[in-house]
Amino acid sequence: MSDPAATPAIELRGLVKDFSVGLRGVKLRAVDHLDLTIGAGQVYGLLGPNGSGKSTTIKLLLGLLEPTAGECRVFGVAGSRVESRREVGYLPESPYFYRHLTGRELVKFYARICGLGGPAMDARVDEVIAWVDLTAAAERRVGTYSKGMLQRIGLAQALVHDPRLVILDEPTAGVDPVGAAAISRLILELKSRGKTVLITSHLLGQIEDICDRVAILDRGRMILEGAVGDLVGRADRRAFVVESLSTGEEAELRAWLAARGRTLESIATPRTRLDRIFLERIGPKREGEG
Repeated sequence: MSDPAATPAIELRGLVKDFSVGLRGVKLRAVDHLDLTIGAGQVYGLLGPNGSGKSTTIKLLLGLLEPTAGECRVFGVAGSRVESRREVGYLPESPYFYRHLTGRELVKFYARICGLGGPAMDARVDEVIAWVDLTAAAERRVGTYSKGMLQRIGLAQALVHDPRLVILDEPTAGVDPVGAAAISRLILELKSRGKTVLITSHLLGQIEDICDRVAILDRGRMILEGAVGDLVGRADRRAFVVESLSTGEEAELRAWLAARGRTLESIATPRTRLDRIFLERIGPKREGEG
């Protein structure tokens, strides 16, 4: 019997999406032969400038768009099948919620859409509202919520059916640093509960702090992928940790450095920031692009 934990949460193979532009039917390639595998239980960051294909990739994965070529699989199930979405929770970049509903009514509405009902549904709604720290505001209308509160109630609706995969498209867009930090903590808590999280964000510091792996897209193509720890380590430099030097050897090393105006203060692994890697790969903002 195959091990369910060994099945990747997401598999993209040769994924292509073309859009027709204008009356002449000129093709715009939004996703260009994308291959990607995301293991279960990871927090995975999908990065790229505006127009790089991140949101299109998510919509293809969710079955909201049909690929021109290639395939998507969620826990081994083809993305074209309804079953693939049963264990997926989704928070879009700019969610529209019915402003006249209270927070509790909103989450219950989505719980019913996901097939929940009865006392078990009510208990689950209370649980996820408490988990995103909105119990005190649960009876307020969503139209009175701040941006950060809207994102957290959106996260509650995405989690109400206890999905194995949670997809968050720019969950901290427009949220202040305190709210962004709260959402980061929630994402790490999801990971501790064994969930897989796919997140897009322009806050690269946040991505670096919470993600296990990242992929950088540009013009629909993957240009870099790997573990965050490997990417932010400086591959072009080396740090040496010496277990033991004799007194004489250490003195010689310090003297060699001192002769060149240097002092040996510490030895550590050089690192760079993920945002620097991103900018080096993508380059400056291209003229005419938003």
